[in-house]
Amino acid sequence: MGNLDIVSINQQLRQASPEAIIRWALTQQKRTIVTTSFGKNAAALLHLSSQVDSQLPAVWVDTGYNLRDTYVVADKLMQRIPLDYHIFSPKMTSERRNATLGGIPTIEDEALHKDFTYQVKLEPFERAIAQFKPEIWITGIRQQDTEHRKTLDILSWDARGLLKVAPLFYWTDEQIDAYMQSHQLLSCRHYFDPTKVQDGRECGLHTSV
Repeated sequence: MGNLDIVSINQQLRQASPEAIIRWALTQQKRTIVTTSFGKNAAALLHLSSQVDSQLPAVWVDTGYNLRDTYVVADKLMQRIPLDYHIFSPKMTSERRNATLGGIPTIEDEALHKDFTYQVKLEPFERAIAQFKPEIWITGIRQQDTEHRKTLDILSWDARGLLKVAPLFYWTDEQIDAYMQSHQLLSCRHYFDPTKVQDGRECGLHTSV
């Protein structure tokens, strides 16, 4: 896929609907996954994806540190939105980590937090990549999320060689909210990512080799 002219294709897709972007990705006939965090408005991308292909593999890296609301909403969404869900978890449970390593390190301890992020999110994602061997990765990232994401576009190459496709890249919060409401989709109102800690930080999933 390396010979795709993604600059030109991005221009073509700029005015396309998220559903049309997903259809474009699937018409490439490459191994494809969609990922989710089951965060605040994750249901929008899952619902859009299911409208195009209900058999699409959907990967959730569950760090083990999600709040109760996330698990409750995730369970309900997986029952309601038809996709081929696969959950990848860290090799060490959060309870064991809390007991033996002291739980979530602060972002001030950069090296320790980097190791923590790798163990609870990046390593499980590596297993997902090894299992599905995707060439296309449909993701919910948006331009306004972080400074890094402002440098990307609807299509971008991941350091792993995957073509990242972001159907919601240019959607505003208002557009997301309107879609969620129109389809009566559950939203996870209490969401915390221990690998990001605060808004505007990358967890490494979209910046790692």
